[in-house]
Amino acid sequence: MNKNRLEAFSDGVLAIIITIMILEIKAPEESSFESLKPLIPALLSYVLSFAYIGIYWNNHHHMFQVVKKINGSILWSNMFLLFWLSLIPFGTSWIGEHHFAAVPMSIYGFILFMAAISYTILQNKIIKLEGPDSILQKAVEKDIKGKISATCYILAIPLAFVSPWISGLLYITVALLWIIPDARIEKQINKI
Repeated sequence: MNKNRLEAFSDGVLAIIITIMILEIKAPEESSFESLKPLIPALLSYVLSFAYIGIYWNNHHHMFQVVKKINGSILWSNMFLLFWLSLIPFGTSWIGEHHFAAVPMSIYGFILFMAAISYTILQNKIIKLEGPDSILQKAVEKDIKGKISATCYILAIPLAFVSPWISGLLYITVALLWIIPDARIEKQINKI
């Protein structure tokens, strides 16, 4: 199977996700700077979620640069990833509207955790198809950033009930960890 349709579909879904998130933020009825103040939580949650969608788009793009073939299992794994990413606008809206309250923050973390798990599943399906000597396998074999991310999410979900701000800092930490493009795949490509 050709990977181009999978990439194009994924790009389209991610673009729609970003569009949905910004449409959730309503412009104030007044034209003063003061009227923007109530929108600060919604804007902050949008910025964080936009960064996450951008990170997933960037890493998905890098991963599929080295993919030679796909199969049905990879198609469904990609759909599973897109499902969890499509829930980010819901979580974004909820944490923004409720000013980072505990339950919305924990659900947001669960969505991020499941997106990370589904990305790992997709990655592993690709490695299984392409073999243990594939570029992707060599690039991600240690996956320290992935393990740190999963740990942060696992901690952030229950910590939202202790302090939503701690959860928020953990979500920001993971985003900052990944905001610098993951060069592991490019390093493997350059070795060829």
